[in-house]
Parts: sequence; structure tokens; C-alpha cells
Amino acid sequence: MRARSLVVGLLAGAGLVLASVMGPAAAAAPAAENPNDGVTPYIIGGEDADQEYPFMTSLQDSQGHFCGGSLISSEWVLTAAHCVQGSAPGDFTARIGSNDNSQGGEEAGVTEVVPHPDYDGASPGADIALVKLDKAVQAAPIKVTGSTEAGTASRLLGWGQTCPEQGCGDVPTMLQQLDTSVVAAEECTGGIDGSTELCTDNPNGDSGACYGDSGGPQIVQSGDGWTQIGVTSRTGNNDPTCATGPSIYTNAVAYTDWINETTGGALAA
Repeated sequence: MRARSLVVGLLAGAGLVLASVMGPAAAAAPAAENPNDGVTPYIIGGEDADQEYPFMTSLQDSQGHFCGGSLISSEWVLTAAHCVQGSAPGDFTARIGSNDNSQGGEEAGVTEVVPHPDYDGASPGADIALVKLDKAVQAAPIKVTGSTEAGTASRLLGWGQTCPEQGCGDVPTMLQQLDTSVVAAEECTGGIDGSTELCTDNPNGDSGACYGDSGGPQIVQSGDGWTQIGVTSRTGNNDPTCATGPSIYTNAVAYTDWINETTGGALAA
């Protein structure tokens, strides 16, 4: 499988994008860089998932996994706009509910791809998208809700390299997790919009999201389960080496009205 999915590219004066590489859609990246030049690392400093996450989704094309996502209803997956912008139904499929992105879970095709209308790939913000599956799946979806205040404990999920340099190692097929927290917006230096984006800590200064984690969820514990507050978007300190600073996640909770309008009320199910 070709490794790809979160290429770090400078956004015109706005920081680094964790962009999808060689996936079904052209990645959001600056004109000065070719978005197809990178590979796909994943969470740095994490560990193998310690439980099943039935909502966890791997978006896959003919070469395998390229971005993460989360099942938010029986027919809709939430991901990052830069993962799917420019793609069409039939360009990729989804594997839902397996910690191993090469097997297991449920598989579904795609009938609709809807990046947020404010996402333009050239400036930060609105890096969120919806993917409609070609059939209802049985896996339990995750609710999009929860505190996004600084200090909120959260967990990152994703598949990919466990080393921070672009192209530095093989990609695992087993899901990785990392416990972290939301930090104050000013701790991210990538042009963060504090009303629609989350600055997410890099524990110990050497762990966090990286190439290939794009589209995956940032989740918070709720009773015996989890809810989702964020979607992996980009780096937060303009450094192409992963996990040297906080990561920027799209604040999914801020987009619940758009999600419901687009899906016909998926979050109310």
C-alpha cells in the first residue's frame, strides 16, 4: 500500500496543512509545493488502540487508506475537507468499525461528497466535510458534542507512521490513540480561528497528529463512551516535523448546524 494522507504544506501565510496525499482528491497545499510529493504519517507518540471504536472510519482508494473519518449516523461519515475536496462518488470507499484498516468491520461505497462551502484550500478554516455512504451500516455512530474549552481532556485516533519526519518509516495498519487536551488558541501559531478550530496539545513536546491523520476524530470521554469534538486538520506551529508543537483540529461542535442541514438531521438520530 502506498503511504499517503497528511502532507504538511505551507498555506499561503497561514501555517501548515496536514493535507491528504495522493488520495482521490487534490490536497490543499500551496502552489509552491506539489501536494503529491509526500507520504502519510500518523499519530506520533501514541499506542495501539486499547478498545474498539465502532465509529472509526478509514477512507480508502485503490491504494489503501488515505484519510480517517468518523461515522456520525448510519449513512454519513465526517472527515476533513482537504481529504475529499475535488473527489467524486466512486473515487473511494469506507471501512468502518475495525481497528485494522486492512480488514474487518463494514465496507461501504460513497454516493455523495460534501466539503464545507467555506473551505477553499488556500486559507485556514472550514476544513470539514461529509461523505454519504451507499448503504446504512450497523456500526454505532459517535455523537458530535462536548466541551471544547481549553483544558478539556481528549483522545486522538488515527492510522500511520509513528515517526515525525515525512517519509521516515512504514505505516501501521493498526489504529493508534493518544491522550492529550485542548489548549488555549494562542498556543497554536498557524493562524487559528478560535471560534471554529481547536488548538490541541502535543504531550511531552514530542507527540501528536502527523501526516496521514487527516480527517480522523478528536474525542472526549462521556460516561462509558465517547463523543467527538474535533477533526484533524493541520499543524499549529509551521514546522514540517510533526509533533514539535500543538496541532490544529477543526471544531466539529461549531459546525453541528451545517452538519444537520446537509444531512437532514443526522445528529438528531
